[in-house]
Amino acid sequence: MCKKFTPDELNQMDHTAKNDVIFQMQDRLDKLEQNYETLIEQVRLANQQRFGRQTEKLDDIAGQLSFFNEAEANYDETAPEPVMEEVIESAKKRSRKSKKKGQREEDLKDFPQEEISHDIPEQELNEAFGSGNWKSMPDEIFWQLRFEPARWIAEKHVIKVYVGTDGAHQDEFLRGDHPATLFKGSIATPSLEAAIINSKYVNSNPLDRISRDFGANGLNLSKQTMSNWTVWTAERYLSVVYEMMKQCQLKAHVNQCDETTVDVIHDGRPAGSKSYMWVHITGELGKVPPVIIYEYQKTRHSDHPKAYYKDFSGILMTDGLEQYHKLERDLEGIKNANCMAHARRHFANAIKAIGKSNPEAIQSSIAYKALVRIGAVYDLEGGLKDLSPEERLKERQRSIKPLLEEFFAWIHEIKSDQTVLPKGETAKGINYCLNQEKYLKVFLSDGEVPIDNLASERALRTFTIGRKNWMTLNTVRGAQASAMIYSITETARANGLNVYYYVKHLLTELLEIIRIDGSVDEKELESLMPWSKDLPAECYSKRRK
Repeated sequence: MCKKFTPDELNQMDHTAKNDVIFQMQDRLDKLEQNYETLIEQVRLANQQRFGRQTEKLDDIAGQLSFFNEAEANYDETAPEPVMEEVIESAKKRSRKSKKKGQREEDLKDFPQEEISHDIPEQELNEAFGSGNWKSMPDEIFWQLRFEPARWIAEKHVIKVYVGTDGAHQDEFLRGDHPATLFKGSIATPSLEAAIINSKYVNSNPLDRISRDFGANGLNLSKQTMSNWTVWTAERYLSVVYEMMKQCQLKAHVNQCDETTVDVIHDGRPAGSKSYMWVHITGELGKVPPVIIYEYQKTRHSDHPKAYYKDFSGILMTDGLEQYHKLERDLEGIKNANCMAHARRHFANAIKAIGKSNPEAIQSSIAYKALVRIGAVYDLEGGLKDLSPEERLKERQRSIKPLLEEFFAWIHEIKSDQTVLPKGETAKGINYCLNQEKYLKVFLSDGEVPIDNLASERALRTFTIGRKNWMTLNTVRGAQASAMIYSITETARANGLNVYYYVKHLLTELLEIIRIDGSVDEKELESLMPWSKDLPAECYSKRRK
């Protein structure tokens, strides 16, 4: 803390001492100004994140500028001047395009149908037209869609028993086949458990809400009972599918990884300790079917991904955490690639913090200029998604590499000028780019590597939505069961399946093929995987393209 001087002390100072005091005051004012600007930026960003639109794309963020700069944003001197006839013609009301005949019947063809006739009694017809003086015309037909609440059918299984009454077989018994059941003595069926899993893990409903919904339709099923069924289903049946999915995922040339926090109440640690749900997915641009694996761990220590990827050889797309860079150093055969969206994120935050009331400041900012350069890279990359990895790599080298090299040269130049607030979002973006430059360029050398890790973030979205509803997991066992179920439901969705019908089919078949010791024939299991071509037609989502 600087010493305070009295007027007499200042008057007695020589010229050199006074200069030293002035320089100290200027330094303090500069730091205060920097801290003030950083604080204002943080407050504006917090308000934007709370109330504003969540986007990092330059077009969406900078779209706010067009409101203030409409003339400049839309100016085009090459646009022809419209003639009077064109203006009048364009103002006329366009005729509405007629709906394709039979389209509604086509849309509803896959639903159960019930025909309801609305006829006129013969007596009424005779009174209106005279006896026999009428004939039928083509029927008028319209469609409606009726909704019926969930219903259950109580299956009463009758096992026939017979006994011999004569000769060598006297008093010998024969019983009809007893169908396999999910759990001994339980009313649970594959269809009922599939409904619970679909509601909780796909639609993100907490078990309390599911129980209330069931109760409103006449089924009193407690939260505890459904929880038990779900954990048992994961451990007894779905674990074999989960393990095979992991094996397939680790065979892919490119994988992607991310993690998010989760609270587990009873995990042997003090209350409030953070646990983590990791997600591992096959690269979104790869040649293999999508596989999404969730994995519960108590911490974010590098030992966890190191153990998971110990047998993996290929490229791992992640964010910039040091835990992932450590994998490249410690495990032979792994190359780390980093996410360009994370580089873009800090610059986007800096623009959001400026506020839309100051468009000139936005356009003159380093963050805006950085987003323009990154946006150009993304625009080119967006046009390469339908290409083969070989063609994509060729185009990246031709068109994207020069842009990215120019971007990093510009970033190095900006950093050397020291013109950016050392604690601001813009500085964070610059430092991220410089620290991760080697990893951010990996996608330029392999056509299967995506430009960013947003696919992993999307894979976590269903889990994070569910987390907002149920807040915590109760036990480690429950967290591990949830990881297995999320893996199967999200992989099913990624492969275009209807989760309810797939899980119902999966549990029905697993009942028959899982041996008493828990083992299963791999060939039989392969036909049940979410990417199998042998699944029944009902397992496929109607939205599948």
